[in-house]
Formats: sequence, C-alpha cells, structure tokens
Amino acid sequence: MLFPAIKSSSTWRLPVSDEHTLYLEESGNPAGIPVVFLHGGPGASCGPSHRRFFDPEKYRIILFDQRGCGKSKPHASLANNTTWDSIADLEKIRVFLKIDQWVVFGGSWGSTLALAYAISYSEKVLGLILRGIFLAREKDVDWFFRGDAARIQPEAWARFIDPIPLSEQDDIVAAYYSRLTSKNEIIRMGAAKAWSVWEGSSITLMPDNKLVSDFSDPHFALSIARIECHYFMNQSFFEPNYLLRNAYKLKNIPGFIVHGRYDMVCPIDQALLLHQSWSGSQLRIISNAGHAASEPGISHALVDSCNQMLGLLV
Repeated sequence: MLFPAIKSSSTWRLPVSDEHTLYLEESGNPAGIPVVFLHGGPGASCGPSHRRFFDPEKYRIILFDQRGCGKSKPHASLANNTTWDSIADLEKIRVFLKIDQWVVFGGSWGSTLALAYAISYSEKVLGLILRGIFLAREKDVDWFFRGDAARIQPEAWARFIDPIPLSEQDDIVAAYYSRLTSKNEIIRMGAAKAWSVWEGSSITLMPDNKLVSDFSDPHFALSIARIECHYFMNQSFFEPNYLLRNAYKLKNIPGFIVHGRYDMVCPIDQALLLHQSWSGSQLRIISNAGHAASEPGISHALVDSCNQMLGLLV
C-alpha cells in the first residue's frame, strides 16, 4: 500500500529566524516533481514513514519539522511561532532548495497550513493533497477541546479534564495554557501528557494503544501540547473563517481531499465545506476511518491521490 521505506538523501539545519532553526530533509528523485510534506499538530513532527506516501522514482520528497517541533530547535518554543511565520518558512525552504513550484501535502493542522500557504502563494503551488481537514475556526477548536467530542469519548475526556479544577473547567484551553506555560517543569509535563494522550486516544476509529503510547512520549507531548494550545489561544492567528472566505483563490489549483467518515478530531463537515468552496478539488470520504493517516483506508487513499496528482502534472 505504502511505498517501500527509503532513507533521506540530504539533511539540513536551516536557520529561519534569530532563534529558530528547522530540521529539513530530502529524499526520492532529485529531478522529480517536488512535494513538501506538512505535519500536523501544530507541534507534531515528520518521520520516516511520511516519505512512503510518494513514489520515490517520480517525486522529490521534502520533509521538515516546523518551528519548535521534532528535531527543530529550540524545542517546544512559542516565541515567534505563528501560522504566518510557518508560511514564511515554507517560502524560505522553497528558495533554499531552488524550487520554482511544488505540490503541497498536509494532514490535520498540515492541511490548515497548506491551505493558508496556497492562498498566499497560489502561483507556487502545483497541487494540494490534504487529509483530515481542520479549518481552524473557533467552533472547530470547541468541538475537540471544549467538550463536544466528550459526548463520544467520555472516558478519555474525563481523564483529560481530571488535572483541571472544576472552577477552571469552563475554559479547558485557557486552563491548560496556564499550566503548559508554567515555570514549573513538573506542572508543564503533566499537562502536556494529559493533553497529548487525549488527542492520541481519539485519533483512530479503533483503539490503537501504540499510537497512544507514542503520544505519551515526553518530547512529543510537550511540543504538541504547548504549540497547539498556544495556537488555539490565538485563534490560530487567523481572522474568523479565513480559509473558507479565501478558498476562491485556490480555483486554479488541482487538489485531493481525503477525510475519514468518523473523524473525531476534525469532523467531516469541514472537508465538505472546503470541497464546496474549492472548485478544483476532489473529495474522497473513507467510510471505515477516523483521523489518522496510518489507518489503512486513509493511507491507501493518500497514496492513490499522490499517484493521481502525477497524472495531472506529468
């Protein structure tokens, strides 16, 4: 289903500001169609498995860790870490790699960043391949982090809010923000693990204990919890309904949208709304999947979309 595992052919540490240096890698065919992979979160990271969505004989595959994420430095930093900084970083990467145009692939928060980048730099985007659409509206954050999804995952939600006193539970995001930015390392790490495990417990249709364990890793949990909470406290640095209001700017960009029918993190209505607003898009709903790219139906559809994109561009 996925392409065979490959190693990166080149890696870099790319300074993008006075304090931030990004981990950047390339693999596949250096003469192939450039494709950049945008990981989720915000606050997650890229990994070797993410190279495997793309035909390595036909794609020039670019992966990087966003500000504060993965192998980028400084870890879990919130300073000068906004959506617009990430968009500027994408342009710095494109120029650094001497790429004129590229395909942009993003899942979850990566789909958000991909859309925002394509709205700002549509002339640089050959196509979009998106998974688990997150439109970053307040209602989308409310669904997962202010109680709506709790009706479907009540046990996991109970564990998530357990560290928060009842007097602060009227705004869970704000309560977590105060803890995730605490000067007390024990408080920060306890909050980070609880936040990250809530997400890991909800990301697949069927329970996946290994995935929950991965989300419990302290290094991963700290960045995804701190950076997500930072973004959500700031409306992801967007004006209200920014992505849908500007989706008309994507009209000349071909794209594929892959979304699980039972996505508990990013409900499917977001994918449908985007598809209706973006005339060049094709929507594929996976009937037996949730949010994770690792679920078989989603990973198969993503590989197929990448292959179809080649047919549109070659």
